[in-house]
Amino acid sequence: MRILVAPNAFKGALTATEAAECIRCGLARSGLDCAVDVMPIADGGDDTLEVLTAGGGEVRMLEVEGPLGQPVRAAWGLLSGGETAIVEMARASGLKLLAPEERDPLRASTYGTGQIIAAAVAAGARRIIVGVGGSATVDGGGGCLQALGIRLLDAGGRDVPRGGGSLEQVARIETDGLLAPLRERQVQILVACDVTNPTLGPTGAAAIFGPQKGASPEQVQILETALAHFFTLTAEQVGPDVRQMPGGGAAGALSAGLAAFLGAELRSGIALVLEALRFTERLIGVDLVITGEGRMDAQTLGGKGPLGLAQAARARGVPTVALVGAIDDSEDALLAAGLAAVIPIARGPMALPDAMAEAATLLEAAAARVGRLLYLGSSHSAATDSGGDR
Repeated sequence: MRILVAPNAFKGALTATEAAECIRCGLARSGLDCAVDVMPIADGGDDTLEVLTAGGGEVRMLEVEGPLGQPVRAAWGLLSGGETAIVEMARASGLKLLAPEERDPLRASTYGTGQIIAAAVAAGARRIIVGVGGSATVDGGGGCLQALGIRLLDAGGRDVPRGGGSLEQVARIETDGLLAPLRERQVQILVACDVTNPTLGPTGAAAIFGPQKGASPEQVQILETALAHFFTLTAEQVGPDVRQMPGGGAAGALSAGLAAFLGAELRSGIALVLEALRFTERLIGVDLVITGEGRMDAQTLGGKGPLGLAQAARARGVPTVALVGAIDDSEDALLAAGLAAVIPIARGPMALPDAMAEAATLLEAAAARVGRLLYLGSSHSAATDSGGDR
């Protein structure tokens, strides 16, 4: 039997690479006779940089502004040849850079993400993949655009402060200062989205993701109004209307901002990653895919990595089993959407901190159980083929 082990990160507990190793070890101790190919995945969020540079590339460090202006050392990557850069926005503008009590989407900015994009342009990259998962921001990419040379001016001609709550002050947008390679479209920007939410509305950036970044119900409405104003002005003064763009709501509408001002193409994050990892080629001869992540729920159905992987595998006749830390009542929908089975790894009721602390042990044990079931199935088939059940 050939098995492709391709988990996502178990957020806050295991990287995708660590999760893959746990599953591989579990299968090895199960007694199953199988060949295992390990291929950690990402979908534009955690571990996108490591996953894409693992096959050949250089990771660089840059000091940038964090989401609230604090200095942050952020990693970004150049793939072999130097033509393609990988920017994981959470490294500069991510929620993980803030303590829970520091979360403030009215002030949080994507300026640091723009600084990394500027560094990639200066390094000669002509294709930049921007992973947009895990943001602390709801600023429509305004800070990122300011870092790249665009001016957002108020009615008095002053630069507006950074942060999502300031966007309603924008009266005029000046794009002349945008870095020339970006202004002249010499650099292709690909946004690796892990959601399909539109920019605005009840399923948009502010309404769905604002609370995750610390926004109160009142602040959600402030952010929604500010984003609507900014992108209406963008449509009037710059051209593209991205207010209802699918995926535009990702990373607090950073995706929409990059599309409107830089001509960025929004792509499924998992599709971009699978293409880069030569997934179709590596699937040849595989009997089963095992994936996983910390939690599967209704948001998984919106374009998250493990489900996208399962759908791509199913299209080629290969089933996918997911090992997960937790699952809500979306299991039937996930099975209908492409997964063959979803298996929680917890031994029983566990507090979340305990489950996260024991994630490696739990995941390896769950993989071993899967391996033993597969071993029993293969043994029974062999017995049947030889007439052993007569």
